[in-house]
Amino acid sequence: MLAPERFAILTLAALLTACASKAPPPPAPVVYAPSQQFSPVAEDVLFRALGLVGTPYRWGGNTPDSGFDCSGLIGYVYRDVAGISLPRTTGELIAMRAPSIGANALQSGDLVFFATNGGGQVSHAGIYVGEGRFVHAPRTGGTVRLDSLSNSYWQRSYLSAKRVLFAPRVAQTH
Repeated sequence: MLAPERFAILTLAALLTACASKAPPPPAPVVYAPSQQFSPVAEDVLFRALGLVGTPYRWGGNTPDSGFDCSGLIGYVYRDVAGISLPRTTGELIAMRAPSIGANALQSGDLVFFATNGGGQVSHAGIYVGEGRFVHAPRTGGTVRLDSLSNSYWQRSYLSAKRVLFAPRVAQTH
C-alpha cells in the first residue's frame, strides 16, 4: 500500500472513530442566588466597596483617608451609601438583629463573617459583592481587597452572613 493511500485510510478511520465516540457532557451551569428581594441600594454598596479596593489597612481605621480595618470598612460603606449606621466591631455586627443568611442565598450587600483566629469566635468580616466574592480589609500591611469565598482559607474560617439592607430599622437604631 502506498503512503498516500495509507494516510487516507488512517485519517478516515480516525474520523469515523471520533464520530462514534460519545460527546463530552455540557459544562455544569453556574447557579447564583436569585435576587428576589433586590434592593437598589445593594448595587450602590457593591460599587462603593469595590471602589475602595486598594485603600490601606489600618487597625481602627474607618475612612478612606485614614485607612480601614474590616469593620471600619463595612461601617463606612453603609453609612456613606445607605445612611445606615452599623455597630463598630465584628462581634457587635454579628450579634445585631438582622436576618441570618445561608451561604447558598448570599446577595450583594450581605455581610459575611469569619473566625480567622480559629475556633468559633468571629474575628473578621466583609461585604459580599456577588458571584462568590467579597470585599474586605484583611490585615496590617495589606489593603482593602476582593477575595473569593471558594478560597480554602475563607471556606475553613467562614461562620455566617447577615442581610443588613433588608433590616434597615435595626441598623439605623445605632
